[in-house]
Amino acid sequence: MNRQASIETALTEALKPLHLDVVDESHLHAVPVGAQTHFKVLVVSEQFAGHGLVTRHRVVNRLLRDEFDHGLHALALHTWTPREWFEKGGTAPESPPCQGGSHAD
Repeated sequence: MNRQASIETALTEALKPLHLDVVDESHLHAVPVGAQTHFKVLVVSEQFAGHGLVTRHRVVNRLLRDEFDHGLHALALHTWTPREWFEKGGTAPESPPCQGGSHAD
């Protein structure tokens, strides 16, 4: 299973999201082709209700600990309740350009 599918499975099983987008953004960073190291994750779950941003991110990071232990480098996280998702118009913000140096060829 590739890393994107593994992330999707872990988050779906644990958070039962209303909506989930997992986007491999590794090609936007200075990493080898096919690295699967940088992802943007938008997860919309009722389980985030009543929890602040730090707690939500800790939950996701904990669920993906094994991925971090095996090469996942960065996550751009958007962790919203269904209400927040609808208030934001049902879209995630674009990721900013990589600031970490030149792209690998």
